[in-house]
Amino acid sequence: MTSSTASVAKQVMQGLGEVRGWQEDFYRDLHAHPELSHQETRTAGNVGDRLREAGCDVHTNVGGTGVVGIAGNGDGPVVLMRADMDALPVREATGLPYASKESATGPDGTEEPVMHACGHDAHVTCLLGAVSLLAGSRDQWRGTAVAVFQPAEEVGDGARTMVDDGLADVVGTVDVALSQHVLPLPSGQVATRSGPTLSAADSMKITVHGRGAHGSMPQASIDPVVLAAMIVVRLQTVISREIQPGEPAVLTVGSLQAGTKSNVIPDQAVIQLNIRSYHEDTRTAILDAIKRIVTAECEASRSPSPPEFELFDQFPLTENDPGVTERVAGAFASYFGDDASELPLQTASEDFSDIPQALGVPYTYWGIGGIDPALYEKAKAAGRVSQDVPVNHSAKFAPQLQPTLDIGTAAMTVAALAWLGQASGT
Repeated sequence: MTSSTASVAKQVMQGLGEVRGWQEDFYRDLHAHPELSHQETRTAGNVGDRLREAGCDVHTNVGGTGVVGIAGNGDGPVVLMRADMDALPVREATGLPYASKESATGPDGTEEPVMHACGHDAHVTCLLGAVSLLAGSRDQWRGTAVAVFQPAEEVGDGARTMVDDGLADVVGTVDVALSQHVLPLPSGQVATRSGPTLSAADSMKITVHGRGAHGSMPQASIDPVVLAAMIVVRLQTVISREIQPGEPAVLTVGSLQAGTKSNVIPDQAVIQLNIRSYHEDTRTAILDAIKRIVTAECEASRSPSPPEFELFDQFPLTENDPGVTERVAGAFASYFGDDASELPLQTASEDFSDIPQALGVPYTYWGIGGIDPALYEKAKAAGRVSQDVPVNHSAKFAPQLQPTLDIGTAAMTVAALAWLGQASGT
C-alpha cells in the first residue's frame, strides 16, 4: 500500500463515525430478522433502500433476491465487493436483547427456527458501511465500486444463481473481487492468506440395498445395516491411508439411517457424508475411494442392487490470487498494524469464488475476528478455545458488535482503496 493510498484511506475513514450511527441499528434489526436461503426478501429490500440513500445505482432481483449497488466515479478500476445475506435453520441461544425469534418454512415444508448463526448479518452491514463511505468521499478515489449482496450462500448455489441470471451484464468488466467473513478470532483482527484458503466441499448421499427379513430370521436377509456399518468403518481409512500425510482433507460421515423397528431388518440403508479438500486431485482421489469401497462392500455382502451415489451441496475451492492477496495484505498492514496477520488454512467452505471465476477476475477472501478478546484470551490460556469460544453455525455464535463492525467496514474499504485510491491521483 503506497503512502498516497494510505492517506486516501485515512481520509475516507473519517466518515466512519457518521456511518456507525445507523450501522449498529441496521445490524441489530438484521440480526433479529434473519431469513433462510432464497427467502431474503426483507433483507434485500432494506439493503436496496440503504444503497439508494448512499447514491448508488441499484439492481434488485438478481438471481432471485440478490442486490447489486454500483457507485461510479469516473475512469479507473472496477472493484467488486461481496457479502452474503442468508441465515441458518438454528434456534438462537445467545441471550442477546436483539436475538432472533423468527421462524420460516424450510425446503421440506416444515417450520424451522432461523438465526444469523454464521455472521452474514455482519457481512451485509459492513459492506453497506464501506459503500456508504466510498460514495460519500468521491473526491478521494476514482473508478467504480460494485457491491454485490448475494443470497443462498449456505446452500452453495446463490453465487451461481446470480451468475446465471446475468450478473456479468449488471456489473460489466471487473478488475478484482473481494470478500470477507467474520470468524471465531479476537475482534479487532484481520487476517489474509494467499493460495488455497477455504476448502472445496462435497456432500454425498449413498443408498445401499439389502433384503429385508424378520429380526429373528437373519439368515433370510441381506442386512443393509451391517453393510452400512462396514462401509462407515472402511471409510475411516481413506484419509489416513490413501491421502499423502500433510495434505489437508476431511471425510465425515454425518448420517446413517436404516430401519424403523428393532426386530425388522430393512431393505436399505442411507449414508450421508461430507468431504473437504484443497486440491482437485485430492478431491478426485477421495471420491473415487468412496465409490470403490462402497461398491466392494456391497459385492461382499451380496447386495441385490448396486449402490446409488448422489452428490449435493457442492462448494468450490476458495484459492486466493497471490498478487491480489499481497496487495490487500500490504494495505491491511499499513492501516491496521499489528492487528493484521496471516489467516490459518480454513476447513469451512464458501461459494463466493463462483462469482470471480465466472467473471474471469482475480480475487481474495479474508477473515475478521468477532469474539470478545478477553473471552478468547481466557479460553486460550486455559487451552479451551474450541470448547469455550462459540464458532460459526453454533446457536451461541454472536460476534461482538464493536469493534467487529468498525473493523469489517474498514477492512472492506481499505481493500477496495488499494485499487480505487491509487487511481485517484491524490
